Amino acid sequence: MVFESLALPAAIFLSLTGFLLLISSDWRVSILILAAQYGGVFALVALSWSVEMAVVKLVAGWMAGAVLGMALVSIPEGSFVFRQLNLSGIVFRLLLAVLVVLVMVSLAPQLARWVPGVTPAQAYGGAFLIGLGLVHLGLTVRPLGVILGLLTVFSGFEIWYASVETSILVSGLLAGINLGLALVGAYFLNVTVVEASE
Repeated sequence: MVFESLALPAAIFLSLTGFLLLISSDWRVSILILAAQYGGVFALVALSWSVEMAVVKLVAGWMAGAVLGMALVSIPEGSFVFRQLNLSGIVFRLLLAVLVVLVMVSLAPQLARWVPGVTPAQAYGGAFLIGLGLVHLGLTVRPLGVILGLLTVFSGFEIWYASVETSILVSGLLAGINLGLALVGAYFLNVTVVEASE
């Protein structure tokens, strides 16, 4: 199948999207990176699921990005929800992300033995997303960063879980969780702006 040849490039691509989400300060770029990240998740989930079920992940991720994008369009550019990074902040985030990726590279082979049915590419891709998403969560208090970190961690979990469970109901439930996280994120983005303006 074509997805087996895309598995390792998809895992590497997911680590790159995790890096870029950490250093991106423009919300438009962050939403595009998130959409691209769901393309990599689709490629790795399609190793275990049928293409039709894996497309559910892709569409749910793109819809989550659309929900966040629509919420962000109405927010003024200079508000609290957006961050500006200086060079030292970017270097620190990149060095921390490299350290996390190295740790995940060492842990992924053990994970491949613990989780039945997970391929090495799925183990690496899921580990990269979970590790970099946790770094993102640990370095921000802004609502957009928190939601992007949560969606990244959850995407890594979905890659691992796809190799264990192939139920259509579970696929729909996980898609609903993605959309629910995006809706909660959109709510908190707007609430933060309203509170800051009062």
